[in-house]
Amino acid sequence: MSRLILFNKPYGVLSQFTPEGKWRALAEFIPLKDVYVAGRLDADSEGLLLLTDDGKLQAQIAEPKHKLEKTYWAQVEGVPDEAALARLRAGIRLSDFTAQPAQVRLIDAPAELWPRDPPIRYRAAIPTSWLEIRIREGKNRQVRRMTAAIGYPTLRLVRAAVGALSLAGLDLGAWRQIDGDIRTLRGT
Repeated sequence: MSRLILFNKPYGVLSQFTPEGKWRALAEFIPLKDVYVAGRLDADSEGLLLLTDDGKLQAQIAEPKHKLEKTYWAQVEGVPDEAALARLRAGIRLSDFTAQPAQVRLIDAPAELWPRDPPIRYRAAIPTSWLEIRIREGKNRQVRRMTAAIGYPTLRLVRAAVGALSLAGLDLGAWRQIDGDIRTLRGT
């Protein structure tokens, strides 16, 4: 079995062990050697980041061709109507590719969500809402680009799950190690 690290990545932390500019790095949180990021999260995104010591497993997690579902919670500016959500469910054309159909639904603010530091911008005249978005691709800034394409920019993005693994019980900035393989991620 491979080592799999589940890490609840805070805002402002890079998906690498070396800090860069104003951004912090994984080494500040994870004191392990010989583990590598499997599927990046941008510094301005939060949530579940997986690391492993197994190159084959890393590829199975990170590469879109393996179709591993990723679940995101996106706080967007405004309240999307059913027509806007239908565009995401149908697959939406972005500037350089067409995103595959996503599973999307409006949700209440996740109860287990921590306050973001720094907080998102607040504007009294513009409401926000939360979407749960499930995709199997995970291209660069894809969820943010998808919500912007339907007219509802993402203000906060949290990856809640990768396959069968989720943030459940994992505090912000905390990590835990499990033994597993692709079957662990698929819940089989």
